[in-house]
Formats: sequence, structure tokens, C-alpha cells
Amino acid sequence: MNRYIVVAPHPDDETLGCGGSLLRWKHEGAYISWLIVSGMKEELGYSQQQMEERQRLIEEIAAAYEFDSVHNMDLPTTRLDTIPLADTTAHISQIFLEVEPTDVLLPFANDIHSDHRYVFQAASSCTKWFRHNYIKRVLAYETLSETDFIMEPGNTGFAPNYFVRIDDHLDGKIVMAQRYAGEMRSFPFPRSVEAIRALAHRRGAQSGCRAAEGFVVLKYLT
Repeated sequence: MNRYIVVAPHPDDETLGCGGSLLRWKHEGAYISWLIVSGMKEELGYSQQQMEERQRLIEEIAAAYEFDSVHNMDLPTTRLDTIPLADTTAHISQIFLEVEPTDVLLPFANDIHSDHRYVFQAASSCTKWFRHNYIKRVLAYETLSETDFIMEPGNTGFAPNYFVRIDDHLDGKIVMAQRYAGEMRSFPFPRSVEAIRALAHRRGAQSGCRAAEGFVVLKYLT
């Protein structure tokens, strides 16, 4: 049985990046796990009410996906790059030891958000075979409003070479995204129902189906 773990810098990255795939894999009987790296903090201006509401939302999302395990590191959001990378890597590595994933899903290395880049660096260091030899596949997912806003000259951006068909799970992905009411807005905002559908149909057109999610393969051992 495949054991998937999605490493999400923030709650909602798992849904925007691979929500349809998670729903499909769970439907097919796989083990799915959610690792949330960052959280709200009072010192960053969040109220106790906001933090409690976010925790309730995380519990709601976890139940809706039927995650087999959820791990919340609760590091300060938007401030991850102030934390020693080695400490975060060690923490993620410990979670991998608990989950023993076969498949690791990471944010794209060149996302514009510094939290995403930091999480990629920390988590990708944990996928070396001699650290966790049960990891067979490592895939990078794309996140609307982060992956598509790369502005570095010479950066070729996200070029998927692995696709997961989500024809039967696109509507479910959108329902999940709509649970994040504070993150979703009206089109043409990138985190909108129309934008999610458009990207899924684009990836589907690339791969020969109605709807898909695209990934970049970083490791694939058969």
C-alpha cells in the first residue's frame, strides 16, 4: 500500500497543490498523511479567536479528507526563514520516521513565497535514501498564487512531467478549497473556483483527460 505524506507550508497548500490526488488516493485505499509546517502566532498579530478558528478548520479539513495522520509543527507563518534550517529538517525527519511514507509531496522549490522555498529545502533533505529508505517517490506540486508568480529571470518555472487524473475528484477538491473561505476570492484572483478548474483542465489537456494535477518528479524508484 502506498503511504503518501503531503508537506504543506500553510494549511490550504495541500488542497491547492494536490487536493484532487489526495481524494483519489484515499478513495483507492492508500494511507494519506498531512504535515503542516507553519501556524498563526499572537506575536505576528493574530488574535486568540483567529488561532482557535484556524485549529477548528484544520480539524474539519483533516476529517473531510480522512487523513490517517496529521502533524502540525506550528512554526511562525511567514517567518520560517528565521528558524535554523537544520532544526526544521530534524523535526520533519522525525515525522517521516513515524509515518514511513513511500511518497513525499513537496512545494515547488522556486515558489515565490519564502516559506515554500524554506520548506522545500528542509523536507527535501529528508528524502535521501540512506535516511529514509522507504521513500520511493518524491514529487513537487504547484500552488496557485505562489508557483505561477515566479519572477526570476532565467527561471523556467513549473514544468510538470507527472500527472494524476482527477476527473472524478475535481469537484471534491473545489469543495475542500471553499472551506478555506478566508483564502478564496472571486476570479481573477488566483485562489478562486474558476482558477482551480482552469488549471485542472489545462493539466488534463496536457495529459489527455478532463482534469488532472501536475507534478515535477524529483525521485521515482520502481
